[in-house]
Amino acid sequence: MTSTSASGSVPRIAVYGSINMDLVAYVPVRPASGETVAGTEFRQVPGGKGGNQAIAAARAGGDTAFLGAVGDDPFGVQMRSALVDSGVDASELRTVPGASGVAHIVVEGDGANSIIVVPGANAAMTGITEREKRVLSGCDALLLQLELPMEGVVAAARAARDAGVRTVLTPAPAQELPDELLDLVDLLVPNQHEAAAVTGEDDPRRALEALLRRVPEAVVTLGGDGSLHGERGGEPVHVPSRPVEAVDTTAAGDTFCGAFAVARAEGRGAKESMEFAAAAAALSVQRQGASTSMPRRAEIEALLAG
Repeated sequence: MTSTSASGSVPRIAVYGSINMDLVAYVPVRPASGETVAGTEFRQVPGGKGGNQAIAAARAGGDTAFLGAVGDDPFGVQMRSALVDSGVDASELRTVPGASGVAHIVVEGDGANSIIVVPGANAAMTGITEREKRVLSGCDALLLQLELPMEGVVAAARAARDAGVRTVLTPAPAQELPDELLDLVDLLVPNQHEAAAVTGEDDPRRALEALLRRVPEAVVTLGGDGSLHGERGGEPVHVPSRPVEAVDTTAAGDTFCGAFAVARAEGRGAKESMEFAAAAAALSVQRQGASTSMPRRAEIEALLAG
């Protein structure tokens, strides 16, 4: 099934973000400081929050372009191929001298994970080029995260605002968000821990209220408890997660965000978009890996159809 926006065309999504090679070790229990444990499996999978969201959006039915940087190393070649193979337009993906970004991920038996990110080529994304601005023109949404230098994220958000493009920010990794950036954000999609870090409120509903004093719309993802949506002047909407047995939760949030952005760009309401995104995330956590776990649109629609 081909997705369409409110204008009747396929939703156009741009992602300005990080891309890393994920080096994933699976263990029964994560090691404590100074401890060595035996792993059960190792995988090398393209990831990074930007790359993940681009692949999630493309597989969910969006016409998706990725704006980011890889190094001139074998990882860079592999990550470019992974984007293209998933239907992402990588024609403006930069190649810079040096190493690509990598993420060292440890996944426990219950699917929980710990991640160390080494930025590599991602550090080159300190601004947005004229060619990248042209990619934004005519897009329905720009997806941003915080694994790139802040000045680059702000520049991309400003370019999107100038082009009349809706900006969606995942505030991860959690950090203080400058007003300069928040003034340019249309939709904020934190998980409950990031929402607490941004607002100082541990309760998701109070955190949502605080977020809406800074941005017009927000969705707080709650893991196994689903997601909570709010917008100024409206009532909060809660959508439960789908009960599944998680194998690897590494890219669940990115899968949710990419799918949600596509659904909203199609003109779906908040609740329906959350249900679509929840179905995509439920499928992803039942598989190992980040980008490799993300479902195609037909799978999402089949799950929604019951």
